[in-house]
Amino acid sequence: MADDATAGSDFIRDLVARDVRSSKYGGRVVTRFPPEPNGYLHIGHAKSICLNFGVAREHGGRCHLRFDDTNPATEETEYVEAILADVRWLGFDWGEHLYYASDYFGRLFEFAQGIIRRGLAYVCDLTSEEIAARRGTLTEPGIPSPYRERSVAENLDLFERMKAGEFPAGARVLRAKIDMGSSVLPMRDPILYRISTASPHHRTGREWSVYPMYDFAHPLSDAIEGVTHSICTLEFADHRPLYEWVLDAAEIPRPRPEQTEFARGNVSHTVVSKRVLRRLVAEGHVRGWDDPRMPTLAAARRRGYPPEAIRRFWTEIGVARRDNLIELARLEASVREELNLTAPRAFAVLRPLKVVIVNYPEDRSDEFEALNNPEDPAAGTRKLPFSRELWIERDDFMEDPPKKFFRLAPGREVRLRFAYLVRCEEVVKDASGELVELR
Repeated sequence: MADDATAGSDFIRDLVARDVRSSKYGGRVVTRFPPEPNGYLHIGHAKSICLNFGVAREHGGRCHLRFDDTNPATEETEYVEAILADVRWLGFDWGEHLYYASDYFGRLFEFAQGIIRRGLAYVCDLTSEEIAARRGTLTEPGIPSPYRERSVAENLDLFERMKAGEFPAGARVLRAKIDMGSSVLPMRDPILYRISTASPHHRTGREWSVYPMYDFAHPLSDAIEGVTHSICTLEFADHRPLYEWVLDAAEIPRPRPEQTEFARGNVSHTVVSKRVLRRLVAEGHVRGWDDPRMPTLAAARRRGYPPEAIRRFWTEIGVARRDNLIELARLEASVREELNLTAPRAFAVLRPLKVVIVNYPEDRSDEFEALNNPEDPAAGTRKLPFSRELWIERDDFMEDPPKKFFRLAPGREVRLRFAYLVRCEEVVKDASGELVELR
């Protein structure tokens, strides 16, 4: 992989380097890229991929690819396979460190039972609408659930029965018992587990009736895998106290994973909401997730974007803490720069105009040597045929050109690429006055 893939720049790079120098985590660096398999990866995901794999690579560590597959209603094996292909295409390799949150369902359930035993979680019978209504606002505390003071024994029994499938989806949830008056909204007794029975899980089938929420599964999965730096986007900044609370409640010893946030990769004129993209696909507005009009990495691959250009783009943008909007033109410029350096050249005429070289023999042809890539001499050369009759692009000729038109015009002499100088002596038109031939 090229060096430009190391996108561990700015404050993230400094943070990790400081941890390495201080021998925190024993000098190890373990990061992870944790996508949800509920859609294809988009251009913004590439920033996180480059950052997590790049930081680990720069410090001789490793980056895990872990699927956050905790919602069977929206996840499919197709998405898993597409994500694997996209990460490989970008130039990154997770080696033997491919994981799934579903690998840990048993251990996560045991962690939840331990948290219940410590009196830090309870089973709540409120509906999702009732929980939301009682959450409060930034200026008003939330209203505690009437089920908040259930006994440990009752909570353990109900949680086990939730797992056994005794209750329908939405009937009960497991909530953390934290603080309904917290100034941090995600700390107001968030949901840790919910019942989901409508769809089989893409890996575990019908084995489980309860599934952990992201805020519960993510920190514990990091801890199980020995992740040192949990690098995520800014929308999770308010969830960092909950990340720490879960690790504390589960009695995960230090040193343990620490969450650090960075600004998302927002590109102008680009919609990356999976909900919107999924709708475009489902309603037939596009021809699949890899339709070249989509902002997905699979679509970029079909458009001919080289992966090096995407890595270059995010490396040059860098990593910041403040949300920003990057012009789409910068991405396109990175693509052009990369193609200019690496792409072999070829000629194509889209709107052909016939050219007859009147002083060139009809029975003769020549071959000229053309560079495959003027920016890369090592790319070699190719042979171009030349004969009496040629075709040029119609836009390369004007009968009455403006001052700064440097292409072909009546009486004007120009050089054909890699070949002879030619001068236009005659313009031939058909009966309707349409230009058909230059001589």
